[in-house]
Amino acid sequence: MQNRPVWFSICFTLSVPSFGRWSAHARNFPHCRAVAPAPLPEAKVRVRALARSLVLVLASLTPAIGSAQDAVGPTPAPQNEAVSAEPVVVSATRFGIPLDQSPASVSVVDSQDIDQKQIERVSDALREVPGLNVVQTGTPGQLTSVFMRGLPSEDMQVLLDGIPINQGLAGQFDFANLTTDDIDRIEVARGPQSTIYGPRALAGVVQIFTKQGIGPPGVTLSSEGGTYDTFRETIQSDGKIDDFDYSIAASRIDTDNARPNNAYRNTSGITNVGWSPNEQLRIGGIFAYSESETGNPSTIFMPRPIDHFLTEKWFIAPRIDVHVADWWDHRLIFDYDHERQVNDPNQDGPTPEATPSTGATRALFVRTTVDYQNNLRPASWLTLTSGLFYTTDKVGQERPFTLFPPTFIHDDVQENAVYLQATANVHNLIFVAGGRYDEFNQFGDVWTYRIASSYKIDQTNTTLHSSVATGFSPPSSQDKIFGNNFDLKPDKDFGWDIGFEQRLYENRAALDATYFHNDLSNVVGFNESFNKALNLGTAETQGVETELRAQPITDLTLKASYTYLEAVKTSSKDVGAPEGSRLPRRPRNEIYVSASYLWCKKLRTTIEAKWVNAREELNQNFFGPNFDIGDYNFVNFATEYEVNPHVSVFGRIDNLTNEHYEEVFGFPALGRAAYIGAKLRF
Repeated sequence: MQNRPVWFSICFTLSVPSFGRWSAHARNFPHCRAVAPAPLPEAKVRVRALARSLVLVLASLTPAIGSAQDAVGPTPAPQNEAVSAEPVVVSATRFGIPLDQSPASVSVVDSQDIDQKQIERVSDALREVPGLNVVQTGTPGQLTSVFMRGLPSEDMQVLLDGIPINQGLAGQFDFANLTTDDIDRIEVARGPQSTIYGPRALAGVVQIFTKQGIGPPGVTLSSEGGTYDTFRETIQSDGKIDDFDYSIAASRIDTDNARPNNAYRNTSGITNVGWSPNEQLRIGGIFAYSESETGNPSTIFMPRPIDHFLTEKWFIAPRIDVHVADWWDHRLIFDYDHERQVNDPNQDGPTPEATPSTGATRALFVRTTVDYQNNLRPASWLTLTSGLFYTTDKVGQERPFTLFPPTFIHDDVQENAVYLQATANVHNLIFVAGGRYDEFNQFGDVWTYRIASSYKIDQTNTTLHSSVATGFSPPSSQDKIFGNNFDLKPDKDFGWDIGFEQRLYENRAALDATYFHNDLSNVVGFNESFNKALNLGTAETQGVETELRAQPITDLTLKASYTYLEAVKTSSKDVGAPEGSRLPRRPRNEIYVSASYLWCKKLRTTIEAKWVNAREELNQNFFGPNFDIGDYNFVNFATEYEVNPHVSVFGRIDNLTNEHYEEVFGFPALGRAAYIGAKLRF
């Protein structure tokens, strides 16, 4: 049995001047786990020693593997493959359907795209997706949110292999520490999806799929280093041995970033294992772990020299997939999700020297989930998808030094749900209709529905798609506890969209354009007395999102996207900002372009650029209108060269033009940064 080639990567620190050394951090909620940070000099010594040892290993291996044959270098796009093999997406309907027939507006970022651009974090992979706006609070490792169609992170469900992973007091998902390790693809389904995904799918879903081992086992090792004393090491392996399949990956990143107290350390690992005694049954599960530690320098206007924040997450999710017959299959997932945070010393007073208002905090978030899904096909043209969902969320935070009791806060939410969806596929017409009933222990019942359709016109290779749906997002623990109101109701949304996808040049290019509209109600806000959070707010978002994917010649891949967004507050009852104000941190225009080319089957070069225009920031005094913040753009460049069939070297430059910009006011992004490394695969 012939082993697949394995990539091993080695990094070298570049003597490149550091430009624009700004960074910052802002946290919207407290954190947990009292663990002292490791001294930074020791971490540097450890990582540099590892890098030196990897160099020696590579030097000793290169002569031996240099004579190997029949391996592939930087991933080429086989001729016509990208245009003839239509991707199958799951997130639009909870079962597989070709992307060009999807009734929902869906984008896919696959592992090849991630590898070519050398993307290390999921948030950076999402920057190319239309309808999404990624907002990073300064530098890598700081709070990172994603807005979908103008709606905030807490209104967007994030899934890992079907498992909800939103967490924290604010109910949102912080993308700061989510790496691209072991990712097969990312699917983004825009528009309300609460009917099939429940709470927090009001704006849509981001679903991350891990790799599932197939073929002979193989191993990939990599290491890189560069500007800001950055070092990163990874290992990945997957394969299938008899009835057992597996994929496993781990990574470590150490960087000092740009400012004092701005260092970031992250260790993460994930594995997907399964046992398939026959073609009808797979028993498997996912285990993931991450520990991240970052300095919190705060804004450039009021820096915090010693604040640190530590997050530890892990979850385990066994599952059973049963394919009884072509007309009937089942899926059962059990998930236990555990997150601890520590914010120490949390200098949240009016100045860093003042007595903190809250002081050091520890928090614990625990979720237990049971998710059952049943797909029944009573006729060749009809699929009935039904399911049961149960989850409990427990939140607790210790605040022993706070000036404003209580010193311990907690919340406990329980949910039971049932849903049913019918999907008809008749002569290129797909019609979807479904409903869901959710029952909560705190705020009662919620009903949602969704109707969607697509129609493919073979003569012109055009697909028309549309949807109308309702969605909801429960009040977060932060809203209930600090808003002094456990009677809050969920935010609600009525959303619809309509669009088309046009395939061109014998499927070598695809253009998708969609118009969307959302009407939000029950948005949490405050009245003039400012003593209690209430369901006062309403808002409206609408716009156009377009996406172009093209492969004009065999080794050239092009991508482009454009989003136009209008997002305004439509209520005068919430005193946070005047009626008609633009919602903060939602740009009016976003443009993304990228190109990747494989030269002589050896050297791949990739360049990407993004322009962001017309943004507003929150008024620092809370009351009154928002204020404008500057437009920005950035350019990233990446390259990889195959030295021999088993060894490649790679490098990239982020923010090539050294743009000085802030995605959050007062928290500047990094300036130009360069990295270089190598890979070994066996």
